[in-house]
This record gives sequence, structure tokens and C-alpha cells, in this order.
Amino acid sequence: MEATNGAAEPEVISGGHLVAKALKAEGVDVIFTLCGGHIIDIYDGCVDEGIEVVDVRHEQVAAHAADGYARITGKPGCAVVTAGPGTTDAVTGVANALRAESPMLLIGGQGALSQHKMGSLQDLPHVDMMNPITKFAATVPHTERVADLVSMAFRECFAGAPGPSFLEIPRDILDAKVPVSRARIPEGGRYRASTRSIGDPADIERLADLIAHSEKPCVLLGSQVWTTRGSDDAVDFVRTLDIPAFMNGSGRGTLPPGDPHHLQLARRYAFRNADLIIIVGSPFDFRMGYGKRLSPSATVVQIDLDYRTVGKNRDIDLGIVGDAGAVLAAVTQAASGRISAPSSNNRKAWLDELRGVEDATYQKRLPRQHSDASPIDPYRLVHEINEFLTEDSIYIGDGGDIVTFSGQVVQPKSPGHWMDPGPLGTLGVGIPFVMAAKYARPDKEVVALFGDGAFSLTGWDFETLVRYNLPFVGIVGNNSSMNQIRYGQIAKYGADRGRVGNTLGDVRYDEFAKMLGGYGEEVRHPEDIGPALLRARESGLPSLINVWVDPEVYAPGTMNQTMYK
Repeated sequence: MEATNGAAEPEVISGGHLVAKALKAEGVDVIFTLCGGHIIDIYDGCVDEGIEVVDVRHEQVAAHAADGYARITGKPGCAVVTAGPGTTDAVTGVANALRAESPMLLIGGQGALSQHKMGSLQDLPHVDMMNPITKFAATVPHTERVADLVSMAFRECFAGAPGPSFLEIPRDILDAKVPVSRARIPEGGRYRASTRSIGDPADIERLADLIAHSEKPCVLLGSQVWTTRGSDDAVDFVRTLDIPAFMNGSGRGTLPPGDPHHLQLARRYAFRNADLIIIVGSPFDFRMGYGKRLSPSATVVQIDLDYRTVGKNRDIDLGIVGDAGAVLAAVTQAASGRISAPSSNNRKAWLDELRGVEDATYQKRLPRQHSDASPIDPYRLVHEINEFLTEDSIYIGDGGDIVTFSGQVVQPKSPGHWMDPGPLGTLGVGIPFVMAAKYARPDKEVVALFGDGAFSLTGWDFETLVRYNLPFVGIVGNNSSMNQIRYGQIAKYGADRGRVGNTLGDVRYDEFAKMLGGYGEEVRHPEDIGPALLRARESGLPSLINVWVDPEVYAPGTMNQTMYK
């Protein structure tokens, strides 16, 4: 088209289309969203860029799904929500991603800049609210800067330990069009540096030497092993240097069940008796007793992506800031061939000692896992789930007491096949994590265990799973209670105060699933659990198996929580 002065009109692009181009450059192929008038130009851009728009029923689900997508794929997740209550509804998902070190971008709408401070629809100080729970939060001030700021937000997601970023885009900024020549559109792969650091090479040598001279070492492989996709390096480290390994968080599944170096139930014993304890990608938070569970006489080494985490809450002997996989690979290379024959013999005796503790603990609990009691012992339920999992099953835990049981029994068979909320302990992640996992990896089976209270928080998005044809095997451990809290109330205030504010209705979640177009079954007897799980798998539908479990039985982890002491 020719302008009146004879010059060609410049090619123009809207803010929403710039968002989509920036997402595409980062490798994002889906956004999770709940629609709103402030953000629809982003949808229009996503259609042009081939980015799927998955619409959910609550913004918390969108944010959790973006978190889950990042965990599964290694790419940042993205949720897009409208202004005001749309953004505040997503706060919980963003906060969970922060504590779980999950890289995701939340984009929130905002009233037009031309109406700033005038009381526009759904106007709130989003950036002020998001600052404490993100690594980066900003308002986009001009349409020319949209793609630039999206790339900046993604860069901040990966600074140190990963985490969430937030961008607020006013409606007139998003809808306006600017000449393409004036908009900075960063090119994918050219605006972020590599984060695979091994720290100080001298510290790598020092750790190699500590391992060579250790007789009773152990390693805890935390979530950052999976975050950095360092699972193969971790396995090589453990096997080459003959070190017993424990796993937590997303690090579960790094070693398969049955591996001679894979340990689960002897962790407390190991931490009390080891002479060298290596903590990889896991903070000294409440799950570690703030570091107090480690032997005071042991040499303690901590490896983490975040400088601020190393040595926090407990003194250490050596701290290495770097990529978990890269550091472990470097240490393996440095330490190979240094372990002497006497040390090797002592190492074998140490592994045998830990295996003895592991086996004794397992045998003590085994009768509970095979219990024929009705109502069903939760140990029997999680045992049946563990037996049901295959090499391709991604396991998701969403709940309090029932998921605490599963943490002792369920063992994923492969790296990246365990998902739980993380240290924020957020209930309601299950359905959105299923959504993310099944969307990102349709070739994988997804198995999710819910507490009945946890499922209730985001369960309506079961319909979204039906609508998008995302089948999974879901199990509700139903005791009609928020049982983890109920235990604490009984412990602190007595049985007569044990039913205050924690008792739920006897809900038939199997009927709920069927109502929404999924598969449902009710189970009251333990021998029926396995067959019901198989039928759910064979249905090819989103499913819920409603298993009635004993409300008077509590997980050891629940009973040992310090807040109830």
C-alpha cells in the first residue's frame, strides 16, 4: 500500500503479537490461561505463532500448570491472566513456583496507562504485590518494549536458582501497534548465557579429595539434579565413586528402585553416622531439620545454584555454587582412581550397613503395606499405587497426610517422574500438574494421588482434562478430613477438640468424575484397589478412583511434625 507521500507504509505489529513472538523465541508452545478482556490480543498473537492456548477454570490452575510444565520440559512455563482478581487468583501458583525453584512467567493484564490512577476496571498494584514472590516483576511501559521485557523476564527466571517472573502489560500497550523496525525482538538462544557452572575448580579438587579419603560418605540428590537435567551425571557420580544416595523432591527417580546405591528409608541413620555428607540442590529447610539432622562430626558439603542457599541455617565445610550436573560430572572425573583398596573395602561395609537398616525398616512396615483392614490402611493404598507404576508413569502427589504416606513407599522408576508441590506445601497442584504433564508428554502415563481436601481446591478443572482429552489415572485417598491438621489438633488440644474446622463431607469423587465425562470407581476393600487402577488405565479417560481410607491412621511424617510438639 502506498502512503499519500508516495512512501511505503511501515510494517506494524501489536503488543499482543510481540508477546507471542517472544514466547515462541523462548520455545514456549503452550500458554495456560483464563480469558479476560485485558489480554485477548495475546491470544490473537499465539494463534499466528502456533502457540496452543489452554483455557482453564481458575487462574490458580493456570499458574500451577505453568509451574508443572516447566518441571516436565525444562523450558519455562507461561500463564496469562487478566487484571485484578485474575492476577490475584494466580498468586498462589507463583508463590509455589518460587519456593520450588520453577522457571515460569506470569503475564497479567492491567488497565490502560491512559487511565492510570483513575480507577479503571480491575486496576490493582500488581507489581507491588508480585515483587516479594518473584525474581523479577515489572510493568511494560511502551509497546516497543514488549518483547524485550518478555525476554528480560525469562532471563531473570534463570538467574541463579530458577524461579518465576511477572510482567504486567497495560491494555493500551498490548493493543497498540508500532512499526516492527522500532520494536526490539530478541532472537531465541542469543539473549541468555549458559548457567552450567562448576564453581571454583579448586573446590572441585577439594571435594574429590574428601571423597577419596571418606569411609562413610553419602549424598542427597535434591530437586536441582532434575532442574539442571543432571540425572545422568548424578548416576555416574554415585556408581563410579561408590557412594550411597538418597533422593528428595524432583530428585526422586534419579536412581531406579533396586539399584545397589539407591536408599530411601535409612536416611536418618546415614545422616547421623556418615563421615562425609554431600547435599546437592536441596536447602537446609524444614525438611532437613534446618540442617540439625546432620551429624555434627561429619564433613558437610553443599552444592547449589544459589549462593544465598549455601551455608544457610547450618555451617558447612565446603560450599560450591554451580550447576548440579556439571559439578558432579567434574568431581567424578577428578576423583576417579583416587579411592584406595582399603577405603573401597570400608565403603562396601558402609553400604552393607545402610542396606541392613533399609531392609529392617522395610520389613517392619511390610505388614501394613499388605494390610487387609477395612477401612483401608493408607500404607496399603500407596503400596498398590507403587506396584501399579510403570517405567513411563509420572507420579504426582497432591495432599497432606496421604501424600506423606506415599513419600515413604512410592518410588518413581525414572528421573523426572515425581512431582509434588515442593516446600511451600501447596494443596491443589494435582489437577494442574496432571494437565501440564499430560500436555507436555502425551506419551507418558500420569498417575496422581489426591487427598480429598486437596482435590477440592482445583478439582473443577478435571473438566478441562476431559475437554482436552488428557487421560490420567487419579486416586482420591478419601477420609472425609483434612487429616494432617486433625492429627495436630488432637495432639495439642485433645480428642474432644479434634474435629474443629477440619471435617469434610463424604463426597463420591468417582461420581463427580463420571458427571464431567471421565471414568470413576469407588473402592472400599483393599483387594479391589489394583483391579480398579487397571480399569482406569484401560478406560483411556481422565479418571478418579475414590478409595475410602481409615481416618484414624496417620503417617509417621505427620506425627513427627515439629509444629505439633
